[in-house]
Order: sequence, then structure tokens, then C-alpha cells
Amino acid sequence: MSFKIAIIGAGSVGFTKKLFTDILCVPEFKDIEFALTDLSEHNLQMIKAILDKIVESNKLPTKVTATTNRREAIAGARYIISCVRVGGLEAYADDIRIPLKYGIDQCVGDTICAGGILYGQRNIPVILDFCKDIRELAEPGAKFLNYANPMAMNTWAAIEYGKVDTVGLCHGVQHGAEQIAEVLGAKSQSELDYICSGINHQTWFIDLKLNGRKIGKDELVAAFEAHPVFSQQEKLRIDVLKRFGVYSTESNGHLSEYLPWYRKRPDEITKWIDMSDWIHGETGGYLRHSTETRNWFETEFPQFLASAEKPIDPAKRSNEHASHILEALETGRVYRGHFNVKNNGVITNLPSDAIIESPGFVDRFGINMVSGITIPEACAATCMASINVQRMSVHAAISGDIDLLKLAVLHDPLVGAVSTPEEVWQMVDEMVVAQARWLPQYADAVPAAKERLANSKVKTKEWAGAARRNVRSIEELRAEKAALKQAV
Repeated sequence: MSFKIAIIGAGSVGFTKKLFTDILCVPEFKDIEFALTDLSEHNLQMIKAILDKIVESNKLPTKVTATTNRREAIAGARYIISCVRVGGLEAYADDIRIPLKYGIDQCVGDTICAGGILYGQRNIPVILDFCKDIRELAEPGAKFLNYANPMAMNTWAAIEYGKVDTVGLCHGVQHGAEQIAEVLGAKSQSELDYICSGINHQTWFIDLKLNGRKIGKDELVAAFEAHPVFSQQEKLRIDVLKRFGVYSTESNGHLSEYLPWYRKRPDEITKWIDMSDWIHGETGGYLRHSTETRNWFETEFPQFLASAEKPIDPAKRSNEHASHILEALETGRVYRGHFNVKNNGVITNLPSDAIIESPGFVDRFGINMVSGITIPEACAATCMASINVQRMSVHAAISGDIDLLKLAVLHDPLVGAVSTPEEVWQMVDEMVVAQARWLPQYADAVPAAKERLANSKVKTKEWAGAARRNVRSIEELRAEKAALKQAV
């Protein structure tokens, strides 16, 4: 087989390498072309060097090109994969820093909440540019695979406004299933069968079977509480499991910022999180992790390049959906996964226009979703709160309506639990002004926002958050890595 895959945001070096090696685990795909594109020529050259080394070491005919010209990369592509972070770490730092001034403590801030909503405002105009290029230049019927957050907003915009065949992909379901299999003592992941449905990052394991035996709430709660690690790292998720009756896919830290109950008071936050790793609830945890990872890669590049000489091992193919979807579409080998698509009746008690995440099967005929799923009422209520925020956020991003943007932020569950309307109005003004270079649709609103900020009497606070850690230096990371290696 011979076709072209364009990867936008290919400078996300580690993730691009994973996608690349996964796809090349499919024997039929050795003759395909990967077209890498990114705003950073520096990052592009680093990832191209790594991928070229993989191709050379494995004696493959695979073609790898790299260009900062996105349209050139997309031209003739059958599949376009996006893993972009619009505004980079600079804008992301504002997504965390500015809401903290108004008492909003986020762990990740990339899906909803104040940070996720502004992230969507930056991404959506760019997503629509991608879609325009795909319509004009890609192979007819090309498929757009979106890995970038905020997943639901990006996918919503691409489908409703970009008019491109789009599927959103995430790995939260797989990671949650791995935890469940472990606490239940499964010998392999294949022993666990499940139905997981909801919206991205708020997907729920509504049916669980281990070797054909149905697993109920009480057994699952007992299994998690008995686990020596998860009982400490996932306290909030376990609490939600007890109250809702089903386990959520999302990490302790992520889930904590999608709900209005666990992060609204600083003295309560530390009760529900765990500081053993950022993902369990640390203030700005993913921002710190992303900064350290970028710094680490820059200095350790020779080691990354050397590791690219290892042969591709199909047994180590990851559970990221992309390669499995491409394999099913191109070869007809059926793949079952969980995909982000427009609802259209797939989940009976969520709106038809919402972007849901639910089971589907892929073969030569495309992605075929399992329809008629009804999720528990409490899960639907929680999803609905986010869907309403997502819908307003997408429409605000398209129209450049700053008043609608403020209403979207006001209706966010955690923001509404922490901040007053006056605080929300000022916070959005401050975020739009700080990120104006990435928000072209709000250009006309920026002068008035600046004037309101100059005359505002709303008080803010300088606050690092309830559980903030400093970014570690390269030397500290090396020392920790050496200590872990020695301990093993």
C-alpha cells in the first residue's frame, strides 16, 4: 500500500515518534509517506532525524518529509493527524496563572474550566484553517484525526464548521481499563470486557465483565480501596465511583477540575489529590510536566537519537487508536475502540449535536458507532454541564463574541463554584488581552477589554495554588532518573 499521512504539530517529538512506530508496525504500511509539519523548524529537524534513523535502522522504504509549509504537507494526504498546542507553553502558562488570581486552581486546564475554554479559543481558528487546507488539497475523502485538546471543542468545530470527516482520539479509556484490570487481578487486558461511554475526559465504564463475569460497583470499590497505590492516587475517582456507581476514565487530577465539588476551596483540594505525580491533582501539574519534558528533550536529544536505532517491535505497539484505525480502514481487519464523534443518537440521553466518546468498530466501511446507549442519569447530568460550556465556547470562538465567551466561562462547573460574575468578566478580559496574538477573532474586542481592566475595581490575589511544585532543572531530573535506576 502507498498513501500519505500528514502530521500537523509534528514537533511534539515523543508523541510523533510513537504514532510513527505504531503505524509502521502494520506490515502493509512500509511504503507510505509521512509528511511532517510544524511552526518550529528546529523541532521539525529533530523529529525528522529521529524518524529517518528508525527508517534506516529497520531498512524500510518509508518516506519522511518535513516542512513548515502546512499546505505542502497536507497536499495529497489521505490522513491528517493533528497534535498541535496553539500558543505553546507561553499561552498555556497564562491558562493556569491568570485563573489562579481569581481563585481557580486547575491541574491541567486543557479541556474545559477557564484554561481549557481559552485553549479552545486559540485552537479553533487554526483547526478551521487546517480543514480549509484539507478540503482544498488533501486526497478526496481524507480523514482528519484530531489528538489535540480541548478534544470535544476542536472536533465539534472541525465537523460543524470545517466540514471535514473528523474523529477525535484520546487514550483515557485505555488507561482507565488498565487500572481496572490491575485492581481486579486480571492476568491480561484481554480478560476485561467493557462498555465506556460519555464525553471526552468524562467517559464512564457503564458495563464491566471480567472473563465473562459481571463486575458490580461494590466489588470495584473494594478492589480500588485495597490497591496499595491507586487507593492513594485516585481518592477523588474512588469517591465519584462510590457516589455515581461507575468509574470515570479520567485521571484524578483531570476529573477534579471538571466537577464543581472538589477544588472549590483551597483547604479541600489537598484532601482529594496525591502529589506522587502531577496527574493526580497538582496545581498546574501538566504545565510543569510539559516544561520539564521539553527541557529534557532539548538536552538529551543524542540519547533519543541513539534509541531510534532499535528495531521496531510490533509486540510493543501502543494502544493509541490512530494506527489501529488506519489498519482497519486500509486492510479491513476489524478494530474496536472508543471514538469522539458527533452524537446523532449514539447516546440516547445526550444532545444530538454534542461530541461524544463511545464504542465503535472500524473496517473498510469506516467508523461505525454502537448506537442506542443510555448512560446513568448522574453521568449524563455531569456531561451535560460540560456540553453546554463546550457548545457556547465553540460558538464564541467562531463568532468572536466576547460576551458569549464570558457566559461560557461563567457556566463552567468549577469556575461557577469559585468565582463571582464580576470576577469572571474581568478574568476573561485579562486572558483575552494576554493572549491577543493567538485570538484574531477577538481583535475588535481587545481595546475595550483593556479599558475595562484599567478601570476595574475587582480584587485579585497573587496565589501559586493549593499544591504547586517548581519546575525541576535538568540536573535534578538526571539525579532523580539515576536514583530510580539504582533503586531498580
